[in-house]
Amino acid sequence: MEGASSRLRPAMVPFTSIAGVKAGLIASPGNLPLRKGCVMPWWEYYERTTPIPVEGGIKARSKSGAIGKSWWAQRWTQALSRIMDSGRLSRGRSYARRGQVMDIKEKGNEITARVQGSRPTPYKVSIRVAPLKDKEWERVLDVLAGQAIFTAQLLAGEMPTDIEEAFSAARVSLFPTSSRELETNCSCPDWANPCKHVAAVYFLLGEAFDDDPFMLFRLRGRTQEQILEGLRARRAGAEEEQGPDFTALPAADVPPTALPVDPTEFWRLAAPLDDFQVQPRAPQVPLSLLQRLGQPSFAPATLQTTLGPVYATVTAQAERLAFGEEERDA
Repeated sequence: MEGASSRLRPAMVPFTSIAGVKAGLIASPGNLPLRKGCVMPWWEYYERTTPIPVEGGIKARSKSGAIGKSWWAQRWTQALSRIMDSGRLSRGRSYARRGQVMDIKEKGNEITARVQGSRPTPYKVSIRVAPLKDKEWERVLDVLAGQAIFTAQLLAGEMPTDIEEAFSAARVSLFPTSSRELETNCSCPDWANPCKHVAAVYFLLGEAFDDDPFMLFRLRGRTQEQILEGLRARRAGAEEEQGPDFTALPAADVPPTALPVDPTEFWRLAAPLDDFQVQPRAPQVPLSLLQRLGQPSFAPATLQTTLGPVYATVTAQAERLAFGEEERDA
């Protein structure tokens, strides 16, 4: 583990190595997976140390229980718990709550971070999630485009609750199902994967997914705009293939009634307005039309962000004028 041991180091036993463990000459503690390229002194493995406190470190918002509020953040941590050692994940969770992670950066499908341990120099951590292949993404987009609600919610920047089913229908998984899908590296001397520094970053990624669900897609190889462009293209192509519907309406069974000649009778109500019931419902996806239209080429990138609150205010005011405050709140 971290820190130098106060015990004497045997001269005849140098460093344990991956080759030694694989050859069966040296036992791997707990049969834990080895991190690629890691070499560690055996006398340091069981050492218990206290990490150096970090001023301004990234602390997990969750103080107890599960980390991550959204269903997709919790599915991320659940996926990790199925493929990794629970004890190491637990120590990583403690590091995340103590604020030992100094920073986290995203670049493509790779995450880099600095984690402060018990040594003065912070450890460098990198996590790379295996991206889906292009043909796999094409299958996913085909499935998503086939469901209007998926398209509407994704265009609105929301994560559909059933999106895992869409990925399953495309024969892939949004969340990792094997440790082979996660390539990690840490500059610490711990030889197992994940070390607590990597695990701490895993948990903080879960909370990052709360704030930005599309980060999951980026780690799998597609940006939000790439996904939305793919969905729009498929929806537009489907509409062109269907073409306009010119099917003639069936003739009325009841003969048409002549309009009254008297203007007074023409404007008279056939039934009182009180009998006319209006029951407006909130849309499943807020601002869905604005999201579906996409970003206009003639406007700055912030146009949708600017128009969103305006549309919401206009809608609320129209409801107040139409139904009154009591009816609208009912």
